[in-house]
Amino acid sequence: MIAELGLAVLWMAAALAALQLVAGALALRPEGGQLGGLVRPVAVMQGVLVLIAFAALVWLFVTTDLSVKLVVENSHSAKPLIFKIAGTWGNHEGSMLLWVTIMAVAGAFVAVIERRLDERTLIATLGGQAFISLGFYAFLLFASNPFARLAQPAEEGQGLNPLLQDIGLAFHPPTLYVGYVGLSIAFSFAIGALITRNVGPAFARAMRPWVLGAWIFLTLGITAGSYWAYYTLGWGGWWFWDPVENASLMPWLAATALLHSVSVLQSRDALRAWTVMLGVLAFSMSMVGTFLVRSGILTSVHAFAVDPQRGAFILALLAIDIGGALALFTLRVSTVTEGARFSLLSREASLVFNNVMLCGILGIVLIGTLYPLMTEAYGVKVSVGPPYFNPVSAIFAFPMLVVMAIGPLLRWRRDRLTGDRAARVTWPLAVCAALALAVFVGVETLAHHITLLPALGLALASGLFPASFLPLVGRNLRRTPLPVWGMVVAHAGIAVSLFGMASESAFSVERLAALTIGESRDVGPWQVRLDGMMPVAGPNWTALQASVSTRYAGAAPTVLHPMAETFTNPPGTRNESALQTRWNGQLYVVLGEQAQDGRWQMRFWWKPFVPLIWAGGAMVGLGGLLALLGRVMSDLRRLIAKDKIAYRRTRQGR
Repeated sequence: MIAELGLAVLWMAAALAALQLVAGALALRPEGGQLGGLVRPVAVMQGVLVLIAFAALVWLFVTTDLSVKLVVENSHSAKPLIFKIAGTWGNHEGSMLLWVTIMAVAGAFVAVIERRLDERTLIATLGGQAFISLGFYAFLLFASNPFARLAQPAEEGQGLNPLLQDIGLAFHPPTLYVGYVGLSIAFSFAIGALITRNVGPAFARAMRPWVLGAWIFLTLGITAGSYWAYYTLGWGGWWFWDPVENASLMPWLAATALLHSVSVLQSRDALRAWTVMLGVLAFSMSMVGTFLVRSGILTSVHAFAVDPQRGAFILALLAIDIGGALALFTLRVSTVTEGARFSLLSREASLVFNNVMLCGILGIVLIGTLYPLMTEAYGVKVSVGPPYFNPVSAIFAFPMLVVMAIGPLLRWRRDRLTGDRAARVTWPLAVCAALALAVFVGVETLAHHITLLPALGLALASGLFPASFLPLVGRNLRRTPLPVWGMVVAHAGIAVSLFGMASESAFSVERLAALTIGESRDVGPWQVRLDGMMPVAGPNWTALQASVSTRYAGAAPTVLHPMAETFTNPPGTRNESALQTRWNGQLYVVLGEQAQDGRWQMRFWWKPFVPLIWAGGAMVGLGGLLALLGRVMSDLRRLIAKDKIAYRRTRQGR
């Protein structure tokens, strides 16, 4: 009954999306003005219905309804409740329903709260959102029905991939999906503005919170996903340039460029065409990522291997949505006026430069991701990994980081670095540059074995971190707007992450060892000893757990417990790493198999400052949140001021 209810309301939501699209299109005609009143309530009702459908699927997983095919294939009655819930989106059909749910709910929020945008542009925006949603509704209902029943209920479920049975699965995919779908709202805003030829500060003011919100969730989702893979997969790395990792990185790069561009358009009425183009590009990268994950052309722990027909369906959606948007942009871009001009020495120019660098990195990642797939189609297998991505991306990333330190200190429109103004800008930057040079020389002197890129990364991070706080110099900190604080914290977070990345690359120590009980090894400044092995059991797994004593540079010992887990439903194994975190790094321990001579295979890493990678990512997300809160508070103050004016006028009229 619940499955049928979920499927029924999903069909009803699809019908409302079609009505929303038709009503929106007709309302834009001179004779269809009255139909515009339907668009907002229909969008809200569509969001409510899809939310009901998703809640029904969650209930089916929680109760382990073994008459539903999706539940049987991805759940088990013995699974802990959190993994039953997470199993809802730990598969192809459920994750696509989550995608559609977030998209519909986001559209409903736009319909409810957006009052700053011109009504015709808003109607066109909601119509564009309905157009995107219809394609995904069709995909769910005709190719990926999450509510399909079995002819006979199964005796037990098959369970969930052991690698996905981790608390990270409960948060990582939904966070990323909110980011992806937030970019669909930006895409719809861009389409709506092109249709009505209304690209200006008001359009940017309405679009910016959605871009910022999507960017925050993408940042946190990528950061959490990186840490999840780091401690779950047991390979000791935090980023592998896996194609599905790249599929999440590419929308983030485009969204970062879009966020800066839309901010310039909102505050300075510049970069109109560039902002619209980035709005199309950002969601296009989300669609490309969806195709890579859902088409079955990738083999990855992240990817869902599905049949080619589904891949062809998504490819058709990709062509229709992206191709249609690009065609509309080509036809209407000539009607988008240039906007305000600015000089080469200005804050706008620095933002444009960094946007170009971000797009350059995006192009590098896109080529490196798609090239092996294209060559494999012709029977040639190639591997594209860090030797390509790291140095080629650095060509664009390092100049971008330098300009990131300088740009916020420049004035809008035009700046002249003469007299006191030159001293105020150049002296702090000179100090930061000197610090960076000192770090570079020191690293090269003390550690001749490290390569150029990590040394440059350490130097740039050391200079960028203090430079990030220079926009606060001379300000009253209590009156400094939250968006300025957000910019400072986010830029400082980039520096912190870069320092962690460079340190991990430059100074990591790896040790492979075969140990008997009581035997010790040295790993960098650590001494580790295997004290014993014991069996343990969890709700739906058994494991062999090692007891490893660790001692840092003669300090008091601590005990770690890496495990080798065995799952029965479905059968599989997983190595659960053990981590010992200090202020200056992390000891990483993985238990392997027992050799024929009775010794235990172990892997140890000492990774100096590696936690800074994720601490910096959290700082970047926090910076975005501060900027968003500042925007919300500014809007609330504006609304309160308008209400006060309206109240006074009413009193005066009486």
